[in-house]
Amino acid sequence: MEEIYFAGGCLWGVQEYLRHLPGVISTEAGRANGISATTKSEYDGYAECVRTQFNPEVVSVEQLMDYFFEIIDPYSTNKQGDDIGEKYRTGVYSRNNNHLTEARKYIDSRDDAAQIVVEVLLLSNYVQSDDEHQDRLTRYPSDYCHIPKNILHKYKC
Repeated sequence: MEEIYFAGGCLWGVQEYLRHLPGVISTEAGRANGISATTKSEYDGYAECVRTQFNPEVVSVEQLMDYFFEIIDPYSTNKQGDDIGEKYRTGVYSRNNNHLTEARKYIDSRDDAAQIVVEVLLLSNYVQSDDEHQDRLTRYPSDYCHIPKNILHKYKC
């Protein structure tokens, strides 16, 4: 089992989407790469993200990147859907340098690589979200989500 973190706007939809992917073992809503030890305000530099535990024998980082790019606008800085602000930026974070190399390789291989603004960075810190944010769209399926429903549930069994 390995771990990678995806920031793609509001974490509710990102978690709901990722949790149904083949090879994904578990997901957890949280925040990554802020400037403080905790998330006390919206100005603390954290990105809303989803900690994603996956089985690399079933799904590769490249495949996870393919899935991730289905649900984000990779050209948008600090905005996904109606969510605007630094905490809604797109990013891929990991403590595993091989994951970051694969993510950069994926982006660099695209024809539109020069326009992509997705961060690919070493995970410097992570804070788990409170229980109310965990699996939010599973519990409240009609809540707001910037991901179109046909894509959000594409891999749901």
